[in-house]
Amino acid sequence: MTTESRELTDLKSRIERNFTTGAPAAGRDDALSAFLELRYALEAGKLRAAEPDASAPTGWRVNAWVKRGILLGFRIGALTEMSGGALSFIDKSTYPARIFTAEDGVRIVPGGSSVRSGAFVARGVVMMPPAYINVGAYVDEGTMVDSHALVGSCAQIGRRVHLSAGAQIGGVLEPVNASPVIIEDDVLVGGNTGVYEGTIVRRGAVLAAGTILTRGTPVYDVVQRTILKATAETPLIIPEGAVVVPGSRAVTGGYGKEMGLSVYTPVIVKYRDEKTDLSTTLEELLR
Repeated sequence: MTTESRELTDLKSRIERNFTTGAPAAGRDDALSAFLELRYALEAGKLRAAEPDASAPTGWRVNAWVKRGILLGFRIGALTEMSGGALSFIDKSTYPARIFTAEDGVRIVPGGSSVRSGAFVARGVVMMPPAYINVGAYVDEGTMVDSHALVGSCAQIGRRVHLSAGAQIGGVLEPVNASPVIIEDDVLVGGNTGVYEGTIVRRGAVLAAGTILTRGTPVYDVVQRTILKATAETPLIIPEGAVVVPGSRAVTGGYGKEMGLSVYTPVIVKYRDEKTDLSTTLEELLR
């Protein structure tokens, strides 16, 4: 076992112990020390709330103990006044806003964006105002977080992802074993799109503006002639390269049929090709 592995094993043990015992006053110093170590590791990208794992059914493994550590930070923190650049906040003392320098290589355009401590933001990420990245989130290299976009707690965002204006990537802390939303590399998330409840969007997929994906949302794949749904064991998974648009499905019975009503449903209308790629190159001009 390497030194780093031993340190992580020790940190996990300390987090689990303090979370289970409720971090009483006698152990608060150890709880705070363990939490700060966890928070710094999250910000450095050394720890993740969920990480790729080829042996897992979905290709991702949830690190429940990391989420317990995040929750521990809320438990032991106290409300305090704090500042982040030109903005001021009142939040738990354990979660100040992150302060970046030019050496970090993250471009945060003026206008009210914020990144909570405990979030990883890689070099080459661009944030347009106002945007927000919550604790436990992981945003990889070259990603664009556009105006009014949200990256929720523990959400995992891959390389070269474009989160368009108004995109909402849901977060999750509890239950601790629940999978967060995962957006893999090279995904385009259109404006006013919402991805929630542990949905996984595979590499290279395109979500058209206004698409909403949840655990209870069936997705109709008209190319493969299948219906994609979450199961008790796995979340909703959008396939690699899928192009998803908002659609509707006719109500086939009762009063809904009588009134000619339909319900919303996402539809996979094609899989990504050269024409789709050409329509996504505009973001490169903004970097």
